[in-house]
Amino acid sequence: MAETEYDLVVIGAGPGGYVAAIRAAQLGMKVACVDKRDALGGTCLNVGCIPSKALLQSSEKFAEAQHSLADHGVKIGKVGLDLGTMLARKDDVVDGLTKGIAFLFKKNKVDQITGTATIKAPDTVEVGDPASTTLKTKRILVATGSESMPLPGVEIDEKKIVTSTGALSLTKVPDHMVVIGGGYIGLEMGSVWGRLGADVTVVEFLDRIVPTMDSEVAVEMHKALEKQGMTFRLGTKVTGAKNSKSGVALTVEPAAGGDAETIDCSVVLSAIGRRPYTAGLGLEDVGVDMDNRGFIQVDKAFQTNVSGIFAIGDVIPGPMLAHKAEDEGVVAVEMMDGQAGHIDYNAIPAVVFTSPEVASVGRTEEQLKEDGVEYSAGKFPFMANSRARASEIEHDGFVKILADAKTDQVLGAHIIGPDAGTMIAELALAMEFSASAEDIARTCHAHPTLNEAVKEAALAAWNKPVHI
Repeated sequence: MAETEYDLVVIGAGPGGYVAAIRAAQLGMKVACVDKRDALGGTCLNVGCIPSKALLQSSEKFAEAQHSLADHGVKIGKVGLDLGTMLARKDDVVDGLTKGIAFLFKKNKVDQITGTATIKAPDTVEVGDPASTTLKTKRILVATGSESMPLPGVEIDEKKIVTSTGALSLTKVPDHMVVIGGGYIGLEMGSVWGRLGADVTVVEFLDRIVPTMDSEVAVEMHKALEKQGMTFRLGTKVTGAKNSKSGVALTVEPAAGGDAETIDCSVVLSAIGRRPYTAGLGLEDVGVDMDNRGFIQVDKAFQTNVSGIFAIGDVIPGPMLAHKAEDEGVVAVEMMDGQAGHIDYNAIPAVVFTSPEVASVGRTEEQLKEDGVEYSAGKFPFMANSRARASEIEHDGFVKILADAKTDQVLGAHIIGPDAGTMIAELALAMEFSASAEDIARTCHAHPTLNEAVKEAALAAWNKPVHI
């Protein structure tokens, strides 16, 4: 059996793992990165964040050609859909980016190893089933990410009853898609297929969508998506799904109790959340502590209770976001190198890439109220923003900034509207530097830009907005 010695073996080549591997190599470590896939990038790049955004853009262009271009004086004939070309473009985007990571591995002398990894000891990783390669290492970093949460009574076949993976590769537009779960993934994929012609019904156990977002934003988002044709069944529990000749028969009942009913549809997308992917790694055998949900427990240096074994990303507690995993990967290996490291988990942005986009950083109004924090809220609507009006934004949206009532320090920010995912970066940076609402309000913003809405919301939180 082949055996090689390393300073660090990273298990998982997703955003957290590959970034950690590259940064460790840049710091002079001899690094190997092991992943079951030959294509690098993990779930995010191969069957998650990137292909879904490719389809979101393509489907948005299709919807724009159908409904909006005439308003700009662009006259076209009947709009047709070539789904095969759309899916091929998505695959090309993914292929190019995975090859880009492979290039970075070669550039930084990171050894890419394909196969199933098993931790045999704090200094030993075996690869292959059965094992064909043994890696001896000073440290191990677990970055294996997450997988779709199963739902009892709903058996995934990735054809008619799919996870996000299957939803990215449907060979035809379903007549009726039912999305189980009103979170980020479900709403994004529902938007894709809704724009392409499917009737989309979202079934959510709770009484609202995007439950981690600010409630005012969630309400506005619900209205916007309903206007686009989505149907919502809130406070509803899914109890089973069965394949039929015509599609799927989904059994639901009120979450609070009541009579069951059946929803007939073409495709069911199960998107109720994700869970850490740690099965088969050998963590239990070497004594690594995990909680009852399968999350690996780590200290501030991302080290587990077993010296030499570290973990980052979706396998440890916290938001399951690619950029959170990336930051953790960099900080973890820099701390291994003896450097100082820190992540402000309150300044990690979250984005839902629907139309309108929704973005958030820091605390919501509900959280501030629950904690008894005195705050001021400043809000500014995009309907009063020059760039938004010139761009013919079709939905109402706003920027909301929450600041400490005594110190004026920004505690949270929430945006629903055009390009919210890009705009939130300014507010995340402001929070990272403990900025006040006045700091943002007194910063000169270019005109006409969407970001002027951020300035005006900061003015509203600190003093008074000018343009409303």
